[in-house]
Amino acid sequence: MCGIVGYIGHRQADELIIKGLERLEYRGYDSAGLAIINQDGLAIHKKAGKVKALRKLLSTEDTSGTIGIGHTRWATHGEPNDRNAHPHTGGKNRLALVHNGIIENYAVLKSALIAEGHHFTSDTDTEVLVHLIEEIQREGDLALDEAVRLALNRVEGAYAIAVIDRENPTMLVGARKASPLVVGIGEGEFFIGSDASPFLDSTKRVVYLDDNQIASISLEHGLQLRNKDNVTQPAFIQELDLHIEALEKEGYDHFMLKEIYEQPKTILDAMRGRISSKESRVILRGMEEYANRFVRANRIIIVACGTSYHSGLIGEYLIEDLARIPVEVEYASEFRYRNPIINEHDVVIAISQSGETADTLAALELAKSKGALIYGIVNSVGSSIARLTDAGSYIHCGPEIGVASTKAFTGQVTVLTLLALSLARKLSTISNTYFQTLLSELELIPQKVEETLKSSDHIKYIAKEIKGHHNALYLGRGYNFPVALEGALKLKEISYIHAEGYPAAEMKHGPIALIDENMPVIVTATNRSAYEKIVSNVQEVVARKGRVIAIVNKGEQAITRIADHVIEIPDTEEPFSPLLSVIPLQLLSYYIAVELGKNVDQPRNLAKSVTVE
Repeated sequence: MCGIVGYIGHRQADELIIKGLERLEYRGYDSAGLAIINQDGLAIHKKAGKVKALRKLLSTEDTSGTIGIGHTRWATHGEPNDRNAHPHTGGKNRLALVHNGIIENYAVLKSALIAEGHHFTSDTDTEVLVHLIEEIQREGDLALDEAVRLALNRVEGAYAIAVIDRENPTMLVGARKASPLVVGIGEGEFFIGSDASPFLDSTKRVVYLDDNQIASISLEHGLQLRNKDNVTQPAFIQELDLHIEALEKEGYDHFMLKEIYEQPKTILDAMRGRISSKESRVILRGMEEYANRFVRANRIIIVACGTSYHSGLIGEYLIEDLARIPVEVEYASEFRYRNPIINEHDVVIAISQSGETADTLAALELAKSKGALIYGIVNSVGSSIARLTDAGSYIHCGPEIGVASTKAFTGQVTVLTLLALSLARKLSTISNTYFQTLLSELELIPQKVEETLKSSDHIKYIAKEIKGHHNALYLGRGYNFPVALEGALKLKEISYIHAEGYPAAEMKHGPIALIDENMPVIVTATNRSAYEKIVSNVQEVVARKGRVIAIVNKGEQAITRIADHVIEIPDTEEPFSPLLSVIPLQLLSYYIAVELGKNVDQPRNLAKSVTVE
């Protein structure tokens, strides 16, 4: 969620921070601000709305200074307005702080601080934290980093913070617990961010903070890490293999469209080095060390949220179908609250694009405490889930900027496919002939996605035809039932049209009551199994005057004759059909949102990475 940027060095901080905030806009936010220390003291500028509104405000202000922090806020405590925007200051206007997360015991702390004479001007939990640091600093006449450390020992909740002190303009302090924070190390300068994107054009040398670590950053002493118990910690510097071009639109109107069109490459990247039909092998190196625990597992539990949950449902079909291991898929947000039964014979797989999803992290920590093997499927290198898990696999999709996930979804499904095939091979649950057939077909999927994308103009036409409807129904069977859920989610996320996904056979158990001439019904009908039953489902919709948009295999005839619109995709083996059938649904939601004039890359109320519960 919220985005944090900080800088200390020899350059003017304001433009570096503003550009950094612009690169973090994809995370979702409702206000923005920055704090700069200069010869006149501590200057705070913040504004509800987009970063461009903040930039306009700063055009008439003196923002000179070589140390500063910035923030994009996604409201939790207090409505989105100028007053609640970050940074927040203490009562003496000495400290400035930006914060991502939730301080759970803020009300108790606030009451105690009010009793000490502190006055609050916002409704946020963040302002309580900066006042607490200020009070501890005043009482003990302490340096900023020590006051931060002592304050965080009294805080309950999740946080990533950056703090500066008007009386010590040579130090920037950061800290994290259950919310990401990374330090960039440049030549005579340092950066801090929620991720590396704000400073990627200045340095690729980074240090990812661990939970309960505090970073003291100064030009004189460099980067020093301690934990909350005041024990010095080593700083492990990583070199990022990431290019600034990945953060640009490169001629596309929106990041979402660019990322949809990147999928032939990103699916290939997810498979690269892991599959060879010539050698008849699939190797996920993250799994190999724990292969015995996988093949002997009583069951596999997949935990995820949102789009990642839908990829997990496809993973359930894949693993049970091919490897014959029982699989349960759980919403991570519900998993730990229902007292689940987990033991050392279970494998728990967490799926998260960001690797920072708070609910998924909490589910993993519970599973780990019960002795289960925990495995991560994430996109972000160095993320919290990547570091917490026993092993895992990166999907290698590159930065996904659009809030509505597209290429990460197909990357996750690709890795789950490789996992299922690897387990099937180890357990001999499918024949060598079928295994070889699947490998050969999987290598063709990037090319077939490329072919599917050629239907873009036709899908754009369909979007214009149905954009005026206020509801939509998505249907699918088998492997394509989760695709129906994902298609409905995409439409809701970026066009704000109410949509629901159902197994096609469940239509008669309630949803059929909704069908009339004003109800578009999007049917994914590429299944070879149960094909006749899907045709019957479509006929039931047509009989009730529903408008049918069908995704079918090239050359299909029965549904093509009765549907209002048909989108053809290349034929493939059924376990791989979601990798193709989801593409038209992504494009359809995109073009409908564009037709309706919506903010495709930054839909209202949504954040890219949900780092608070």
